[in-house]
Amino acid sequence: MKAFKIGFILLLMVLITACGQDNSADNSDTQEQETFKIGAIPDQDAAELSRSMDGIADYIAEETGLKVEYVPSVDYSALVTAFDRGEIQLAWFGGLTGVQARNLVPEAEAIAQRPRDEEFTSVFIAQSDAGIESLEDLEGASFTFGSESSTSGHLMPRHFLMEAGITPEEDFDGVPNYSGSHDKTYKLVESGAFTAGVLSEAVWESAVIDEKVDPSKVKAFYTTPEYYDYNWTINTVDDTFGDGTKDKVKEAILNMGSGQADYLDLFQTDSFIETQNDNYKDIEEVAKQLGIIK
Repeated sequence: MKAFKIGFILLLMVLITACGQDNSADNSDTQEQETFKIGAIPDQDAAELSRSMDGIADYIAEETGLKVEYVPSVDYSALVTAFDRGEIQLAWFGGLTGVQARNLVPEAEAIAQRPRDEEFTSVFIAQSDAGIESLEDLEGASFTFGSESSTSGHLMPRHFLMEAGITPEEDFDGVPNYSGSHDKTYKLVESGAFTAGVLSEAVWESAVIDEKVDPSKVKAFYTTPEYYDYNWTINTVDDTFGDGTKDKVKEAILNMGSGQADYLDLFQTDSFIETQNDNYKDIEEVAKQLGIIK
């Protein structure tokens, strides 16, 4: 009888151990996949940006097998901070924010850009009846930049203004405004809130084509020299998501084309091309000269 009891206890222990192992295997199988999060600087209409970025997230997920989610950012600096903290794995940055992010995460890489980003420009605009035809004519005018962290809406325009002898804090009518995004810039000038402003050439072109701006009220009067600008920058991802993740994501972006036209339209492109960190050295130097980064 004693032997029977001992045998029964041993059998019970074996069964309990086996059940524990089965539960462990089940938990492993159902463990939630790590989410690969993407972001973008909020440089224009938030609803349209979310629609396009959600589509891109779905596309990258399909191409790579990752669980991908778009996470909106309240402003440019918030996206840089989230990237630095590892909360964003892939971001659509402007030239300046990309430099800022890669300075904080030295192993991060700029991997793709639009063809137009090799030769990007900013457009200065003014009220149509203001009589402004050159940068020099801006002296004494009220003026709005875009976001303070924007390459095409602030950094490079400030650089070209200073080359023309215009110091924004001294020569405008009051201190310059910062609208926060390109679409808000042309709307502020069109409304008469500011005499002039500057924004991304791509956004301005799109606004004119889509008749979002009234040419009888606001006009473009100066286009800057070319510079490198927007880019996709990827964080350090292989350790978390597996070897080769960076290359898979890069390949997916570079393979985007006509099948993704619905959400590429917001980016004013039909494809992306390869880029690298060194292409943005000039942006970094200008930012250092202006004291925007150290």
